[in-house]
Amino acid sequence: MTFDDVTRHLIEMITAIGVRYDLGDTHPLLGRRLRDLPLAHGRLYERMRSGRGLLLDRTGPLRLDGWADRVDHLIDPATPAHISVDAAPDVDLHVLADVPALLLRPDGHVCWVGEDQQDLHQHLSTWFGASANDATASRRPPQPTSAAAPAV
Repeated sequence: MTFDDVTRHLIEMITAIGVRYDLGDTHPLLGRRLRDLPLAHGRLYERMRSGRGLLLDRTGPLRLDGWADRVDHLIDPATPAHISVDAAPDVDLHVLADVPALLLRPDGHVCWVGEDQQDLHQHLSTWFGASANDATASRRPPQPTSAAAPAV
C-alpha cells in the first residue's frame, strides 16, 4: 500500500465517501456518496447546500412534479463527459459515464440511478415522502356524487 492509498483511505473515512449503504446492487453508485464533481455551472456540493435532494439529470425529460419543494432538478447533460481526470482524479469516470440520471439524498448518497419516470417517482416517494400532488388530493374533501333528485 502506498502513502497515497493510505491518504485516500483516511480521507474517505473522515468524509464518509467510503461509506456505502445497502440500497441494492443494480448500479455501482447506488448507496455511495458522490464526490464533489465539477459541473457545467459550478460544483456538485455547491448545488447541494440547500439541504434538499438533488436530481442530477443528463437526459432532460425527467420531472419532479410534486417533489419540487423538497428536491432540486439540475439538468446538466455535459456531466460527467467534460470532467477531466486532472479535475477529479478520484472519480470513477467510466461508472459515471453510463448514468443518465441519479437522485441524491441531502447527504450526497445516491439513492436512485436510471431514466424511467415511474421508477423515479417510486424512489422519490421512498426518500422524500408522498408527492405534494398526492397530499393535496388526499386533503380535499370528498366531492358529492350527482344523484338524481327524488321525485316530488
